[in-house]
Amino acid sequence: MNFKPEEIEAARQAVYAVMPPTPQYAWPLLRERLGAKVWVKHENHTPAGAFKVRGGLTYFAGLAAGRGDVKGVITATRGNHGQSVGAAARRYGMSATIVVPHGNSVEKNAAMRALGVELIEHGDDFQAAREYAMSIASERRLHMVPSFHHDVVKGVMTCWLEFFESFPRGEEPDVVFVPIGQGSGFCAAAAARAHTGARSALIGVVSAHATTYLDSFRARRVVEAPVTTALADGMACRIADEEALEVVLREAEDVITVTDDEVAQAMRVLFADTHNVAEGAGAAGIAAATQQRERWRGRTVGVALTGGNVDTAVFARVLASK
Repeated sequence: MNFKPEEIEAARQAVYAVMPPTPQYAWPLLRERLGAKVWVKHENHTPAGAFKVRGGLTYFAGLAAGRGDVKGVITATRGNHGQSVGAAARRYGMSATIVVPHGNSVEKNAAMRALGVELIEHGDDFQAAREYAMSIASERRLHMVPSFHHDVVKGVMTCWLEFFESFPRGEEPDVVFVPIGQGSGFCAAAAARAHTGARSALIGVVSAHATTYLDSFRARRVVEAPVTTALADGMACRIADEEALEVVLREAEDVITVTDDEVAQAMRVLFADTHNVAEGAGAAGIAAATQQRERWRGRTVGVALTGGNVDTAVFARVLASK
């Protein structure tokens, strides 16, 4: 995806009207642990605790400018996209309905309700919730906010622009590990890399228990895969987005998997070495960097801690189960 300079500037304005750029640090303990300099982009420090809020702000800015007749929206989510939609809808004076699968994060649900959304629980996974949301959109004449869209990618791209622009040309990380859920994060990283001229290799990271993007990457076409992850709900995608897959096929050096056990260890590592809380998907980059540490030893690695919205009880179990 390529965006014009004026589109990028408009995205920055929409995002920075609400939040400042997030910090990034090369944590010394991570360097000791992985044998590489590891830059962590802290998207857990946004107003919604995850990178998704950026995409919501730019999507709704475009919606308000081009569709002034829209009064109510609906979407499906496992949590962070829903918080993004709820926060942006409130900012632009629209009502929001969010559909989540049964058994969704208790605290993410509470955070969405606190933003004034109508929360509906339906289905056993994200895809079932999404299909139900689409049916409600038709019945109630609500605008369906997609999880993947160019305007969403533009907003998320501001994160990766901050990241790549922080390095002098030629000194950016050798590799950046990017978690893949529906694909907006990876597509945004690829667009920012192209815009800045950065030369970092991009490696997509998926859950070993939700492999649609890995299977699709290998087959070079969308392949549905079951979702069984109990920890990385932000990566619990059953069907890859076709447009996002095109970007992954073109821009990814590789796509790799991390298990729930590896994600749990990465959550513990991030807490011990940086004293930051990471949700499962938020720790996937560090899980991948740990798994691949021999390949990148002595080099410079980039990851985004994409979100910190993990239920207290879940995080307590993760910390206790070393």
